[in-house]
Amino acid sequence: MEDRLGSSFGTAAAAYAEHRPDYARAAVRWAVALAPGPRVLDLGAGTGKLTAALVALGADVVAVEPDPAMLAELRRALPAVRTLRGSAEAIPLPDASIDAVVAGNALHWFDLAVAGPEMARVLSPRGVLAGLWNVLDDRVAWIAGLEQVSGGEAIGPRDTASRWRAATAGLHLPNADVAARFGSPEQAEFPHGQRRTADSLLATLATRAGMLVMPAPDRETRLGAIRAFLASRPETGRGEFTLPMLTGVLRARRL
Repeated sequence: MEDRLGSSFGTAAAAYAEHRPDYARAAVRWAVALAPGPRVLDLGAGTGKLTAALVALGADVVAVEPDPAMLAELRRALPAVRTLRGSAEAIPLPDASIDAVVAGNALHWFDLAVAGPEMARVLSPRGVLAGLWNVLDDRVAWIAGLEQVSGGEAIGPRDTASRWRAATAGLHLPNADVAARFGSPEQAEFPHGQRRTADSLLATLATRAGMLVMPAPDRETRLGAIRAFLASRPETGRGEFTLPMLTGVLRARRL
């Protein structure tokens, strides 16, 4: 099931590129702040949401992505970025060639028993490994209501701040042998937001992995319930609004 979910995004690559949010600039800066140099690998880069933020910070970025449709969107949006077809479990780069490995909303899809040694291999001494996630701020009342209506397919186990904290608590390099090559992981959260309408938020939720693999009638039923909820709320039923979010970061430094 995890493989099916993780490989579902290419079916909606254009929608993903249009509707998924970027990352809080302060979060991206913090993620790579300890890196010993400018060479950054965006691993599982998707359509380049995180890649673009890294480029804007002046990093020398190489983007690696296994899905050809997602990679095509990235190349269209960021033609100057070096891109490679590959995966976290088989990174097409030499040993010690990267100062930071980052993954945007992707680290939880990796087989860390295999990907952990690979990420350690390509990192230079004192290099940084960081995962970033955009999550909904469920301290806000209407977000908590949206979570209830949406179910686990539209708002998954790492899609709200409280769920993200719990899900990532033991995520970072669970393989003890690889974890011994890294310092203790640090976790931080950064305020973020995105201008939305009810329709555009629906379009975003429709790109969630759980929604993409649902049978079409079930997906339409779920989206209909979300649409009705958003129409009923004063915060979301009257045009544009700011979607309250956080960018959560988990980082560790190679010893």
